Amino acid sequence: MRRSPEAARENILSAAEQLLVAKGPQALKLVDVAQAAGVSHATVLHHFGSINGVQTALAEAMIRQLVAQVVAAGPQGEGEGAGDETRLDRVAQVLFDAFESAGGARLAAWLELTGETRRLTLVRSAVEEVISGPMAQKGLDPDRAANLILVAVSLALGVGLIGRSLAELVGRPPESTREAALAFLKAGLSASAHEA
Repeated sequence: MRRSPEAARENILSAAEQLLVAKGPQALKLVDVAQAAGVSHATVLHHFGSINGVQTALAEAMIRQLVAQVVAAGPQGEGEGAGDETRLDRVAQVLFDAFESAGGARLAAWLELTGETRRLTLVRSAVEEVISGPMAQKGLDPDRAANLILVAVSLALGVGLIGRSLAELVGRPPESTREAALAFLKAGLSASAHEA
C-alpha cells in the first residue's frame, strides 16, 4: 500500500512505540521495527536514516504528546472550573503516566545510557512551552518553573524506571513510590503557586 511520507513515518513510529512498550528499547532494532510496521528496512532507512533516527523521532513524538497533554491539563485546558489542586493533580498524573505506562522512562534511560540524549533538541522548546503556557498563567517565575519541571520529570523518570521494584524491595505496595512522589510534587507545586 502506498502511503504519503507523513503517513509512512507515522506508521513506522507507531510500530516502534508498540515495540518499545511491549519489549523495551532494546527491541528498537531496524529489522524489528520494519517488520512490525509491515515495511522493508530500506523504507525505515529512507524515512529516518538509521535506527537512531527512529529512536530520536519516537522520543520527540512522545515529548510533543506529553507537552500537549500537560498543556491541556493545565489552567487553560479542559475543566476550566476545576480548582488549582485538581489541575495540579491532573498534570502530575499525565506526567507520571507518560513515564510509567508508555515506555517513556525506559526510552529516556536507554538514550541517556547510550549517550544519545544530546539528540533530543526538542526538550528545551518543550520546557519553554510549558513554562510560557500553564505555568506563566499561574504567575510562576520562569526560573522557579524550570526548576519545578526538572524535579517533576526527574521524579517521574525515577518512578517509571524503578519505582515499583524499589517499593517491593523495601516491603511496600508497588504503587507507594508513585504515591509518595506525587504527594511530594503536589506539595512543591502548591507551595510555588501560593508564593507567586
